Amino acid sequence: MTGPTLVQSLAGLAAGVRERGLGDDLRADVARRVLDLLGNALAATTEQPAKTVTAVARAWGGEPQSSVIGGGLALPAPAAALVNGTLAHSLDFDDTHLPSVLHPSSSVVPAALAVAEARGSSGAALLDAAGVGIEVTVRLGMAGYDRTLGNSVFFEHGLHATSICGTIGGAVAAAMLSGLDADGIAHAAGIAASMGAGLIEANRTGGTVKRVHCGWAAHSAVVAASMAEHGITGPPTVLEGRFGFLQAFCRDQYDTTAITDGLGESWELPRIFFKPYPCNHFTHAGIDAALRLRARGLDPRDIEEIELGAPGAVLRTIAEPADDKARPASGYHAAFSGPYTVASALLGGGGLGVFHEDFTDEAAADETRLALAARVRCVTDARCDEIFPHQFPAVLRVRLNDGSELTERVDVNRGGPDDPLSAGELATKFRLNAARVLPEEAAEKISALAFALPEAPDVHALAAIARA
Repeated sequence: MTGPTLVQSLAGLAAGVRERGLGDDLRADVARRVLDLLGNALAATTEQPAKTVTAVARAWGGEPQSSVIGGGLALPAPAAALVNGTLAHSLDFDDTHLPSVLHPSSSVVPAALAVAEARGSSGAALLDAAGVGIEVTVRLGMAGYDRTLGNSVFFEHGLHATSICGTIGGAVAAAMLSGLDADGIAHAAGIAASMGAGLIEANRTGGTVKRVHCGWAAHSAVVAASMAEHGITGPPTVLEGRFGFLQAFCRDQYDTTAITDGLGESWELPRIFFKPYPCNHFTHAGIDAALRLRARGLDPRDIEEIELGAPGAVLRTIAEPADDKARPASGYHAAFSGPYTVASALLGGGGLGVFHEDFTDEAAADETRLALAARVRCVTDARCDEIFPHQFPAVLRVRLNDGSELTERVDVNRGGPDDPLSAGELATKFRLNAARVLPEEAAEKISALAFALPEAPDVHALAAIARA
């Protein structure tokens, strides 16, 4: 071997950032992601998968090291990471990177939070570690993006890249906060590469296991860093080797330059999208189109038929099987349905346009919504295919009872760098999320503490109020 391997390059970046720190803008960006994740997690505490995973983690016992968000308790760091990662991803409200189609913060931030609290790390150290971990996660996902195919190779193989790549990114963050040197960080990542997993069949046909994916990734990340600290080692060619990560998951369809080009200079971190709606990101442009049509005065009672055009690749998630998407089995399944989300937006959602109340089991069984969803036909749109996956575009074509037609096309998603959520919109999202379980005063305190993380001597105050 000549020169550093891929994992050594990533570990070198991590060690360097720990030494000099991220820039102020990047730290501020990560602080916003911490706040966003806390809000998403607080909103998910009433969901049954989160309750189940919390019960499992409590039964394990152990030293109370790290806080469970909204749980009123502390658990060993790996167990707290498991619960918090499950909470973060449970409502499908977590941030998204394009075109890798990853939700990077939901695996990395829970791992980093758990270790930072257990180790007494400063707020700046937390932000630096989480920022690098998110960057590593995204770059690994990009290595599996096939430009010719126009899609993630992980996704094409039915693999949940979010949890697979997030395990390694989370391990890098945990190792940084654990004080490991560059070699130790590389070993943590090498160990974590044997732990990442996740299948996305649940997106199509049901099951609650996908909600646990980011929790298990965060748990594995903390365990991998601890193993490295205590002497377990990983292979130096764990990423590019003949039997390494990229070959195992992507076969020959990967690009190592996506990992190394501009590493430490050009950051993907600020280009990660915040979600305005608590549902699968593939549905968002359809929601935006529906909201625009509603703002133009469209009355759902006048609709004869709706055509939802989208990239062909996303239809497998939001349109198939067609009967199941027209009548989702639960509120969670409704979050992955193009027809249902369009119908909900047209009928009038809450929050920023569509919100949690649109994805309860009761809402998913509402016959008015289902009747409108049944009129939505999903098709592949050529222009959307050209744009995907740099954006998740959509077009709605509505035929009215009088024979007239309306069209609304959305090429750019809200929440990304080309159409960002304002500070006020992000604050509204957090407030509405937190309001499900916390009084307004506590939510305001969490917001203030999250934005103050760059100067915070530790994360204990934030963890304590988020725990309660």
